[in-house]
Amino acid sequence: MSAAPPDNDVLWARGIVKSHHGTPALRGISLGVREGEVLAVTGPRGSGKSTLLGCLSALLPVDEGEVWFNSAPVHTLGRAGRERLRRDRFGFVGSEPHLVPELTARENVALPLLLAGAGNKAAYTAADEWLQRLDIGAASRLRPDRLIQSQRQRIAVARALAPLPPVVFADDPTAPLHREAADQVLRILTSAARSHQLTLVLATHDPELVRFADRAVALVDGRLAAPVAPVPRTTAPAAGHTGTAAATAGPGATGTPGATGASAVSATRR
Repeated sequence: MSAAPPDNDVLWARGIVKSHHGTPALRGISLGVREGEVLAVTGPRGSGKSTLLGCLSALLPVDEGEVWFNSAPVHTLGRAGRERLRRDRFGFVGSEPHLVPELTARENVALPLLLAGAGNKAAYTAADEWLQRLDIGAASRLRPDRLIQSQRQRIAVARALAPLPPVVFADDPTAPLHREAADQVLRILTSAARSHQLTLVLATHDPELVRFADRAVALVDGRLAAPVAPVPRTTAPAAGHTGTAAATAGPGATGTPGATGASAVSATRR
């Protein structure tokens, strides 16, 4: 086995190859992500961004190559090991919220903390705080079918951030949002990452969102393209009460959403 990655790289990939039903999606990607870094992965639709996040987050096994998290090999893990890693160490926000329909907004956000062993009071306090930071607190007792898509997406972001996992993966998280709401959500995501030293890996095809990142890389046809020019930090977190609030201390439990359906409902009932 090859040597482990540098200590300051919380995520590290070397020569990863992945195909979907015989169609190449990643063609030998090598990439390091530093601890506490906000990395944007850009590129057009179909360039391999989602597949790269899937491989880095242990959602997808690689066909070839290596993936490491905190100097531990991910590419050697079986399905159970990858699921445990995602549940305990990673947060995830996709372009669709995938909330548990039987649960209220508050219960959805509290769910990963409860599954990680947090007490009811701590879990629901954290849920309330993050819902307020994302300006969705007024809907905390509503179920997803009573909310519009942009509200549901904010709840999904709150759910990913509430446990403060070491790494948050965000795959086109602002797709359902209009520009003003998208900017607000990205400010909160990046502010939370920087204030709590979380690593954020953000995939987007929207060049406007790259300005929130510390560094950006571009994918074209499953390969890394020329490096994206450094992004000035002058427009990063700060504007508005939401960015300021996101920099305050939050709950310290770890874990990510990992249950759906009736079993998740019973896990949250107090």
